[in-house]
Amino acid sequence: MSDEAVQIIARGPRTVAEAAAEAIENNLATEAVTFSILEEDEERDVWRIDAFPNDPDERAAAVEILKGYPELRTVVEKLADADWLAMALSGLPPVRAGRFFVYGAHDKGLAPASTVNLRIEAGAAFGTGHHGTTVGCLQAFHDLLKAQRFERVLDVGCGTGVLAIAAARTGSRIAVGTDIDAPSVRIANENAALNQCDARFVHASGLNDQKVRAEGPYDLVFANILAPPLVALSQDIKLALKPGGIAILSGLLRTQERRVLAAYMSKGFRLVRRLHRDAWATLVLKRA
Repeated sequence: MSDEAVQIIARGPRTVAEAAAEAIENNLATEAVTFSILEEDEERDVWRIDAFPNDPDERAAAVEILKGYPELRTVVEKLADADWLAMALSGLPPVRAGRFFVYGAHDKGLAPASTVNLRIEAGAAFGTGHHGTTVGCLQAFHDLLKAQRFERVLDVGCGTGVLAIAAARTGSRIAVGTDIDAPSVRIANENAALNQCDARFVHASGLNDQKVRAEGPYDLVFANILAPPLVALSQDIKLALKPGGIAILSGLLRTQERRVLAAYMSKGFRLVRRLHRDAWATLVLKRA
């Protein structure tokens, strides 16, 4: 299969699948591999990992990791020579998370009149609203909005920009997103224009970038990234927030909750709420 695009599929018990997914996420050789983990058959306790390596080296590394879990049934399938990302997105249904309805161009006519409708086109960026982490962030934000509004919002690792756009569409005066990936920033700004909102996205390598600090301190920070950078950024996220500000963290597996939570509690945060969707976790924290 040399340079052909492939999909790696692994099935097995939840505990084994979660451990394998964490191993893929934490291995330097596979840190850029896009993957998902979800429950496929509740009665039989079958969970499924879908991984999409970018090159042969990542494919070999991911397969080698999965071989270390013999209870998983792993197959590698060739992807057809086509824009498989666009094809996959065209088949995705719209997503409802609280007051938010996330949809693509193919479902424009399905948007209800009673929801905050967010048209999100992914391109090469992460965050269409279908992933458990993005849904968790939107649901957590919806619930927080029942009691308060957030004037200044920052989205760390913005991907498609869906979270900052959701904030701008629900009254946040300042909604800034940042990403280390320049194409994601371009896509996020295009999505902001599609949604006719004032969310702004910048290419920056960290929260100390002047383009990020200029609008702070923030009332709320989204960080839907991965567990290791969430831990590494705990102090920077604290400094980006006002005292009493809220952090909504996701991109972590349930098995990684304790490590991420410990890092933030050591900085004076307290846990407000946790949400689970499939194997993924979302944490809502409040800065002291």
